[in-house]
Amino acid sequence: MQVDQANQSLASQSKPEATPASPRSLFGDILDWLLMPLLLLWPLSIGVTYLAAKSIANEPFDRSLEDRVTVLAQQVKEMNGELSAQLPFAARDILRADDVDNVYFQISGPKRELIAGDSDLPLPEDEEAPVAWAVLMRDAQMRNAEVRIAYTYVNLQQSKSSAQSFGAPRYALVQMAETTEKRRLLANQIIKGVMLPEFIILPIAIALLWFALSRGLSPLTTLQDSIRARRPDDLSPIDSRGVPEEISPLVRSLNEMLARLAHSIQSQKRFIADAAHQMKTPLAGMRMQSELALRQDARDEIQRSLEQLAKSSTAATRLVNQLLALARAENESPYATPRFSLELTSLARSTVQDWFVTAQAREIDLGFEAEEAEQSTLMIAGHATMLRELLNNLIDNALRYTPPQGSVTVRVRHDEARALAIVEVEDNGPGIEAGERNLVFDRFYRILGSESEGSGLGLAIVREIAQRHDAEVDIFNNPRSQDPRFPGCLFRISFKLSVASGSTDQA
Repeated sequence: MQVDQANQSLASQSKPEATPASPRSLFGDILDWLLMPLLLLWPLSIGVTYLAAKSIANEPFDRSLEDRVTVLAQQVKEMNGELSAQLPFAARDILRADDVDNVYFQISGPKRELIAGDSDLPLPEDEEAPVAWAVLMRDAQMRNAEVRIAYTYVNLQQSKSSAQSFGAPRYALVQMAETTEKRRLLANQIIKGVMLPEFIILPIAIALLWFALSRGLSPLTTLQDSIRARRPDDLSPIDSRGVPEEISPLVRSLNEMLARLAHSIQSQKRFIADAAHQMKTPLAGMRMQSELALRQDARDEIQRSLEQLAKSSTAATRLVNQLLALARAENESPYATPRFSLELTSLARSTVQDWFVTAQAREIDLGFEAEEAEQSTLMIAGHATMLRELLNNLIDNALRYTPPQGSVTVRVRHDEARALAIVEVEDNGPGIEAGERNLVFDRFYRILGSESEGSGLGLAIVREIAQRHDAEVDIFNNPRSQDPRFPGCLFRISFKLSVASGSTDQA
């Protein structure tokens, strides 16, 4: 045994303790979801800006290159079957290399023989069906450098101003190229002009976002401080004024929970106070009877004291049971009470049978009535134990207030018009005045002049259990009573049917 305990102790020590999960930060989650798209879109915006800057930088240089190749193409002439390019000083100036880019040109004949210019300028790849005087653009490599080339075709069979000549068209190719260094410099300047402010704006945007999020979540901090500053016994509702709309459902839920908690604590306090108050009398009587029995010498006196002691203990036991039943019924949530489909007629019949011996001892005629066709069809949703407690208290109340030779009847019937299952308990007792019919359901309330023994809890238990089953409790005079001194009482409990009635088939 000691070895097993030692092994269990070692196993428990060697088992790693589960580390509690760190609480998630609402501030951090919101900040992450806001910053994540911003940080992902930022490099994308850099790429889009670079492409836009490159396109913007190419456009003016392409137009300039188109103008140059057009001017150069206008200088190409064919005289006596030979091609020549008479370049004036102005045309030569456009071919002069500037400070940054190198400019190249090439004039080729119909068979792509070199007429003038740079021989290593690459030829275009697609020469099918050339269009005269249409300027085209392409990128290429020349002398280990990237160049931008503008080229056009000159129809040697016609000029731009002459009429159509006969014969197959013959085309001369005119190309002009320049390196792309100036384009890159301009694109970089545009990117720097656009991106540098973003490097300044982004931290400012993050700081403003942090500040705005802190201000937006400040009501939560205020609510937290308000709850922490409460006293432990303060269960009053939380002030929802100034709370944002998104937090209002949380505050309402907290207030509902506080109300339920306050009700539960109040019920417990009331139960303890009632139990202490009501138990003082029977306990004091039991103590007095026990002390009296100890002082007696005669057997008959001791017997009487013991009988009174037994009677007091029975009353105390019943009081405790009723207090516990009331506390259980009051603290049971209507949504947490388990409900099952049960047959009301059978439940009522079996409960009445448990009281036959008591009724005979008190010389009271206890009867049970149910419509024959409804004996197995009045199905309701309820808790069998609690419903038995309800019926027990109604029957006990009726037997206590009915004089000997009287009658108590428990009746179960079906109200088809309202789809209700109804239980009625009627007696031949002194009845209850109309002004007191609402008061008798209060705990410990006793009608003045009543000589019947009781704690005043039975009807309070009936009301609590009925409320837990969404049932209605009504009190009337007994319509079948013939004695004006004993008008009697009729207690009616109306339950909602859970299954349609009318069939007499047995399960």
